[in-house]
Amino acid sequence: MRGAAALAAAFLLAGCALHPLYAGGAEGPVAQSLRGVEVAPIAGRSGWLVRTALEDRLGHQSGSAARYRLEVELEDNIAGFGIRSDDAVTRERRTLRARYRLVEAGRGTVVLDATAGSDAGVDVVGSEYATVAAEQSALERLATEVADQIVARIALYTTHAGETPERR
Repeated sequence: MRGAAALAAAFLLAGCALHPLYAGGAEGPVAQSLRGVEVAPIAGRSGWLVRTALEDRLGHQSGSAARYRLEVELEDNIAGFGIRSDDAVTRERRTLRARYRLVEAGRGTVVLDATAGSDAGVDVVGSEYATVAAEQSALERLATEVADQIVARIALYTTHAGETPERR
C-alpha cells in the first residue's frame, strides 16, 4: 500500500510544471540574462544603496554590452507614529518604494514596468545619534529587500518571456 502511494506521488510530481528559477547557478540561463541588465544611476543616498545592491545581484560587468537598462525611481519616507502625551515621537516607520522599468537597450521599449517596496519600524530613543543610526540601518536593510524584489521580478520576466540565452 505504501509503495503504491509513493509511486502515485512520484507520478504527480513528475507532471508538475515547477522548476528551479536559478537552475544551473551562475552559468544558468537566468543568471546569464540577469548579467545583461545595466542599472541606470539612481539619485540620493537611498539610490546609491539600491543601485549597489542591484549591481551585486545582477552581476553586469561595466563596459560590456547590455541587453536591458533598468531605470529606478525611489520614494523614501520616514513618518512618526508613536506619540506620547507631550507630543514626542517614540516610533517611526521608514518606507522605501521603488518604481522601476526594464527597457530594451536596442529599441528603447519598456518591457516591464512595476513597483517594489518595504518598510521598517525604528524606535526613537533619547540619543539623537542612536536614532539616526537606527534610521540608516533600516535604510540599508530596506535597500537590499527592494533590490531582491526587483531582481526576482526581472528573473521571472526573463523566464516567462523566453529571453533566456538557451531559448533565443
